[in-house]
Amino acid sequence: MIKNDLKVYKKNTRKSEEIFKKSKKLHVNGVHHNIRFFEPYPFVTKASKGKFLIDVDTNKYVDFWMGHWSLIFGHSPKNVVNNTKKQLDKGWMHGTVSRNSIELSEKLSKAVPIAEKIRYVSTGTEATMYAVRLARAVTKRKIIAKIDGGWHGYSTDLLKTVNWPFEKSESSGLVDEKYILSLPYNDLGGGGCIPATKDYLTGIQEFCHNNGTLFILDEIVTGFRFKYGCLYDTMKLDPDIITLGKIVGGGFPIGVICGKSEFMNYANTSTFSKLNRAYIGGGTFSANPLTMVAGNSTLTTIKNSSNKLYRKLNNFGSNTRKMLDKKFDGDVNTTGIGSLFLTHFLNDSIYEVKNSADAAKCNIKKLHDYHFHMIAHDGIFFLPGKLGAFSDVHTKSDITDIARSTDRFLTKFKK
Repeated sequence: MIKNDLKVYKKNTRKSEEIFKKSKKLHVNGVHHNIRFFEPYPFVTKASKGKFLIDVDTNKYVDFWMGHWSLIFGHSPKNVVNNTKKQLDKGWMHGTVSRNSIELSEKLSKAVPIAEKIRYVSTGTEATMYAVRLARAVTKRKIIAKIDGGWHGYSTDLLKTVNWPFEKSESSGLVDEKYILSLPYNDLGGGGCIPATKDYLTGIQEFCHNNGTLFILDEIVTGFRFKYGCLYDTMKLDPDIITLGKIVGGGFPIGVICGKSEFMNYANTSTFSKLNRAYIGGGTFSANPLTMVAGNSTLTTIKNSSNKLYRKLNNFGSNTRKMLDKKFDGDVNTTGIGSLFLTHFLNDSIYEVKNSADAAKCNIKKLHDYHFHMIAHDGIFFLPGKLGAFSDVHTKSDITDIARSTDRFLTKFKK
């Protein structure tokens, strides 16, 4: 961390520093998601609107984190606000079947053809956890294969080979890690915002289908991020189960398990016996009316503007990746597709980022310094070390601001 950046940040965030001290007394490390902490302390957000986060010191930040990339229309878009306010008058927690879930599911099943049956939960972690249990119930096998560097939430069944070095366990308290196999990313012989190749995914699919194994795709980040629907059909893939989240909840808590009826029906407790069923949730807040309304409002808006929306966001992402690679003149490799981008700082051992192992070996400290510089000096917020996402509220001027901030960072860093 550059000393001047630290000095400027602490001067501008004095109230945040004091409030965060209270948070650390009450909460584990002061946060409720591990990645939300960064040195010396995260600023404390007071409000958000459009493309901005506003902290308790009244600093405004142009936000590229966008609620863990869930806010494709920015903070508090009018249609979501208005429709959820109407739902509040009708109740926000029913705990019964409601029409809201049917309306959202009708949209999802049309946009995602593989979603013949759908089950809602409240988080992505729940969705992937239940998808694994469902697959085990169907195949009567215990072993799950995941990809090196892939992040699928905190479920014990998938918490392996997330952080480098991959050969070390991610946590104490895990059980049965022997039932999780991890495969090299983009190498048949998540990780890091690096797109998987079509040949790689097709190869995995062929193996699954030829060996009675279920093929599960986690599209929690990618679903409705690049097009109205999922990425799998752009590669002519045929998954058995898909997990969704983030954008489909319109910024409200959601996780979705969906897939082919022949497999999803194993969760039907009215049909299958205790020994044969996949006993999966739901939960208390699954399919709550507010989330269903927010998701339905978001997908309606996307559907009505999809061509224009995705053309804009994908162009912004492409232009930014090219701009950053040019600015850093061979010192970085900016990966991503569509509206997502992440700058990897190269070193003597890594000249190109092709997989999660390459990404892990890059200069992550310099990436944190770069992001922190933008926060401290230019009011541009990337969660340090994480990829950025464009939303509909961003404009071309935001790309120009990133470019100018990058120029200032390069000047300081060379000194």
